[in-house]
Amino acid sequence: MSAQPLGAARPPEASLLAAFALMFNAFVWGVSWWPLRQLHEAGVHPLWATAIIYIFALACMLFAQPGAWRGVIANPGVWILALGSGVTNVAFNWAVTVGDVVRVVLLFYLMPAWSVLIAWAVLGERPTRGALVRLALAFAGVLVVLLPADVAAFAAQPGLSVADGLAILGGFSFALTNAMLRKLHAAPSASRMLGMFGGGALLATLAAGFGVAQGVVASLPPITLAWGALAAGLSLAYLAGNYAMQYGAVRLAAGTTAVVMLTEVVFASASSVALGAAALQPRTLIGGALILAAALLAARQRPS
Repeated sequence: MSAQPLGAARPPEASLLAAFALMFNAFVWGVSWWPLRQLHEAGVHPLWATAIIYIFALACMLFAQPGAWRGVIANPGVWILALGSGVTNVAFNWAVTVGDVVRVVLLFYLMPAWSVLIAWAVLGERPTRGALVRLALAFAGVLVVLLPADVAAFAAQPGLSVADGLAILGGFSFALTNAMLRKLHAAPSASRMLGMFGGGALLATLAAGFGVAQGVVASLPPITLAWGALAAGLSLAYLAGNYAMQYGAVRLAAGTTAVVMLTEVVFASASSVALGAAALQPRTLIGGALILAAALLAARQRPS
């Protein structure tokens, strides 16, 4: 996933275009589950798909900005950013490929709740009373989403599905990515982006290779024009979405940016329900409302 950089508000005439740029980024991520599933049906495991997509994006970035790697070497914190971004993309892409898309995206958007805890540990920002309320609200929503109607059966055999666990892990690592972006605000933007895409490429490749060695991930099938073109197209879409995010976030207030980013839930929900990849159960709607309420309350806070 792309993450939110620091930035200052710009003149009002730039706001509409900036908002559309952010919505484009949200659209890319909100509908990315469909090409990922098409690649999966072609025999490309989500780990291999993520590796190929990010290696291609990384090559494009190095071609356009060959000196960006110097900023990575000069800022050791970028390696932590790369780790957070890599885990985020591996977990999210895998989860939306194999799980219920709406459920995955909602669990992923625990990110504002995790941010409270990570900002405390990484940035030394003690949580306020309002932050703790948002934390409780978000985790209450998760309980509603995760607990099935037959709670007794869940108590007898507790546990999360693979997609649930990956979605929660992705949201946590996305919060870490945002915290590191704030900590590394003085580092060159190109170097931060290179670290993020490099982290996605490296982590996905290592995880896919390890999975193949353990017999839990299928080997990469021969490249065909059809799925190769799809992977390249998704990679370019991710790059365009990230640049759109960079453009929009520096021209809008941080709270406005966070609210617009939530349209990803709308894009993901609408597309997945329309194409039969998700089912809107009452418990999912109620729990999702609690999670999104916590995210909206977080977006209303003035940046420190």
